[in-house]
Amino acid sequence: MIGEQGGGDTQGQGTGPRASRQWLSGSYDQVLEAIERRCGTRTVGKRQAEQLVRAAAVDIAAFYSARTPAPAASTTLLVLSVDGKGIMMRSGHLREATRKAAERATRTFRTRLSAGEKTCRKWMATLAVVHDADTVPRRGHDIIASPQGRTTRRTPGKGPKARTKWLTALVQHDADHVIAAAFDQAEARDPQHHRCWVALVDGAEHQIELIHAEAARRGVTIHVILDTVHVIEKLWVASRCFHTATDPDAGTWVGTRFARILAGDALGAVAGIRSQADRLGLSPDQRTAADRTCRYLENNAADLHYGQVLAAGWPTASGIVEGAARHLVADRLEITGSRWSALGTEAVLTLRAHISNGDFPQYWTFHTRRERECLCPRSNRHSCELLT
Repeated sequence: MIGEQGGGDTQGQGTGPRASRQWLSGSYDQVLEAIERRCGTRTVGKRQAEQLVRAAAVDIAAFYSARTPAPAASTTLLVLSVDGKGIMMRSGHLREATRKAAERATRTFRTRLSAGEKTCRKWMATLAVVHDADTVPRRGHDIIASPQGRTTRRTPGKGPKARTKWLTALVQHDADHVIAAAFDQAEARDPQHHRCWVALVDGAEHQIELIHAEAARRGVTIHVILDTVHVIEKLWVASRCFHTATDPDAGTWVGTRFARILAGDALGAVAGIRSQADRLGLSPDQRTAADRTCRYLENNAADLHYGQVLAAGWPTASGIVEGAARHLVADRLEITGSRWSALGTEAVLTLRAHISNGDFPQYWTFHTRRERECLCPRSNRHSCELLT
């Protein structure tokens, strides 16, 4: 892990891209123990390792600013997705509002949280994905089978396949900064706004407002779509008001209402859920989950135009950004017992996103060249030549 030379390493430890990637995939302690086993001595301290990772990430913004994305046909979809993921922070690195909330919080139990209590120890990282995709027209039954099941006469159609994915994740900047960066990447792919822009969201009102505001500021027409995965999860929660957790009919209940929503009648599905709750005489407590699902669907009714979406061949699920939240954040930053500083979190997130984009080898060449130019400016280049 140590021993591959990094051409622009200014830390004097001989660490290169291999070492940086090791620190991004596992805990610092695990990697340092592996170095000690291999080298016979611990050549790098933990704080030094954290500094090396931060130093490795300093040129990522400049790297992407200097790149021009590959062109695509005007018929190719341009898809944006945004999501958030909480990261446990060190007590001295909390935002001011979070720190005050932690001070005000009262605990029912001394050694654990009770239901509904929050630790107030997290920062919200914002993730954004931009990718291209070809349109693939589908029907509602391509996404979910009817209660009677599927026939063998027709194979369910698959949705649009993402390609040339670009991912970013930041924790020190607010969601508006990340969404603006996603729009920058999208505009670099389609500077004349000739392509169809689609944004997949999970229903977070603040994110939706920021997407619409950014699109309006840039003069872009963007079609916002509520992710179908979140819709069906809400329906499963509502089904518990009418069926037990082990009742097979719960699946039929969810599928029937989801098929109605996919057909473009979300408000009709809402009316049906409320009518069933009224007919059964459920108390306010018994129908809480169903009412919450109905409000979710009503609040996002403008983004539930699945009939148009499926006919146009647009994507309906934000699995790419959801998966990114798992492999970027959960797989590294949620290691048991880990607590993060703001700078350390930002460096690890941006580098892991960079690796996910497949740009790390090119970036390392760019980074080492920038380091070399910093150490040896062109005006002094004649005095920095090696003597033979």
